[in-house]
Amino acid sequence: MQITRRPVRDLWPLGVMRERAGAPPPEVLVVRPETYDQVAELLRWASSEKVTIVPVGAATGVCGGATPDQGEVALDLTGFDRVLEIDEHNLTCHVQAGVLGLRLEEQLLERGLTLGHYPSSLPVSSVGGLVVTRSSGQESSRHGSIEDMLLGLTVALPDGTIAHPRPGPRSAVGPALHELFVGSEGALGVVLDVVLRVHRKPAAVMGGGWLFPDLRAGLEAAREIIQRDLRPLVLRLYDADDTAFQGVAQPGCLLVCAAAGEPAVAVAEAEVIAGICAAATDLGPTAFEHWRDHRFGLSAERMLQFLEPAGSFVDTIEVAAPWTAIEQVHAEVKAALQAAADLALCHFSHAYGQGVCAYFTFGGSAPSEAEAEKRYQQAWDGAMEVCVRLGATISHHHGVGRVRARWARGELDGWWGVWQKLRDALDPASVMNPRAGGGR
Repeated sequence: MQITRRPVRDLWPLGVMRERAGAPPPEVLVVRPETYDQVAELLRWASSEKVTIVPVGAATGVCGGATPDQGEVALDLTGFDRVLEIDEHNLTCHVQAGVLGLRLEEQLLERGLTLGHYPSSLPVSSVGGLVVTRSSGQESSRHGSIEDMLLGLTVALPDGTIAHPRPGPRSAVGPALHELFVGSEGALGVVLDVVLRVHRKPAAVMGGGWLFPDLRAGLEAAREIIQRDLRPLVLRLYDADDTAFQGVAQPGCLLVCAAAGEPAVAVAEAEVIAGICAAATDLGPTAFEHWRDHRFGLSAERMLQFLEPAGSFVDTIEVAAPWTAIEQVHAEVKAALQAAADLALCHFSHAYGQGVCAYFTFGGSAPSEAEAEKRYQQAWDGAMEVCVRLGATISHHHGVGRVRARWARGELDGWWGVWQKLRDALDPASVMNPRAGGGR
């Protein structure tokens, strides 16, 4: 077990801005265990001494949930970086929490397999982090989000108990308790390894792009594609400003979509998609290929470069709403962001039969660090207030952390008491990450 003392923070833009302004995170005790038993020992000690433990993986979350305060202990999980097993016959993999998502995907691709989980942070995010933030990826319309891939996990509970994955592709022996840790943000215990379902790499991928005259037409096409029970590998719609940002010269809203699978299946699905988009301008496969080649271009780590100049601010906000509400949510959130920021863009992805995620990017600059933080907070306040008023979820896949803590209780409503009782039962000494899920 390695023990050091140093500052620890994730990639929450406001934390980066405050450090840039001269307020770095405090130095904290950082413990990097080498075995699961050492994790259990640390948790027993913390529960006995009432010391707060904040599990930290790759530290690339963007909500401030993995930035310990003074006196807290950072539990560094990067030492658990082994791909334990890839089972090509049963289509599963068993992976430790500290493995980077891209490293896992590369090993799967070498065997003709894929996890099918492609968040923009894939090169820099850990598998454990993907699970505890309830991550979703660019291919979620086909493969689902991380909870749809999770078959089981090993977790160390605050009392030092270690629970291992249960057998089988599915079990009716009680509730699927491992799912409690999906989106838990380190509140209930420490995820040590996970068992995930994987897929065979599709034999064919047929992608294209279409330019719709306005957002409503593009949203209707996306809704039709999903509600016809098609399973596109990628389904991504950009609003007019984001379409221009993607380099499309003509006015309109760009839809990028791809079918995948066995060649005959991919061809048939692509034909149906093209028929649904027939009223739009067909841009051909180039639009999809451009997106695919730049799919990791706006990762959280890349966004740090935009935060280097003094007074700059930039962030992303991903929310979700039913199809009947999404157009209004988009209009009002974007107006709130434009009131505070110089730039506000939006694309729609992670589509379901019942609704879709709207992913906003905003940024700007101010004459002082204090004004930059004020405008940044104004953007978040405005966006969250719109979501609460219109019944949209305040987070689709980034989690809560510090940035959404004020609104989490309102969204959980009566489930807040359930969440608190669960935390009290598993962590009676209140030593696990106090900022998870909106706090305690």
